[in-house]
Amino acid sequence: MLDIVVLISGSGSNLKSLLEQAAAGAPFRVVAVGADCDAPGLAYAEAHSVPNFIVKPSDYTDRAAWGAEFAEKIKEFGVDAAKGLVVSAGLMRILPPNFIAEFSPRLINTHPALLPLFPGAHAVRDALAAGATETGVTVHHIDEGVDTGPVIAQTAVPVLDGDDEATLHERIKVAERQLLGRVISQFARGERNF
Repeated sequence: MLDIVVLISGSGSNLKSLLEQAAAGAPFRVVAVGADCDAPGLAYAEAHSVPNFIVKPSDYTDRAAWGAEFAEKIKEFGVDAAKGLVVSAGLMRILPPNFIAEFSPRLINTHPALLPLFPGAHAVRDALAAGATETGVTVHHIDEGVDTGPVIAQTAVPVLDGDDEATLHERIKVAERQLLGRVISQFARGERNF
């Protein structure tokens, strides 16, 4: 059984899916949920009786101090660079180098595009603006760049006639939830190495 800590900033749709997959017998369990703000998705952690915590960057003098405290909170749940997995599933913040060093290579992220195409916060909008006929989702290791870490797995999603940012993003989210659960399960079963 692989222990995971999930990090969020928003609605928590990926978190909800991971909690449901774990409850249905996936080979991982969510031991805690961390957020950088009062994220609505924390309600899913509470509904599943999973401990959760908030570490707001505005409470710290700099990014490194915030990253150090965020890392300490995660390590309280037995997850570090040698065991467990930290899953950034909608955390809308660039993690500082000291945080990355604490957990790498056991630190992954999802991104709504086929990296290296369309990195950054507006991937779906950027794909549409570029006239892409296909985009998708990437699960990747987190490094110090913005969506530049080594790719673990990808799933393609076609861009359909009439798609706007909302409709395309919803289809990507479906693929994202499936891919993320599959990748974490593969790590848990030893089918992928960290």
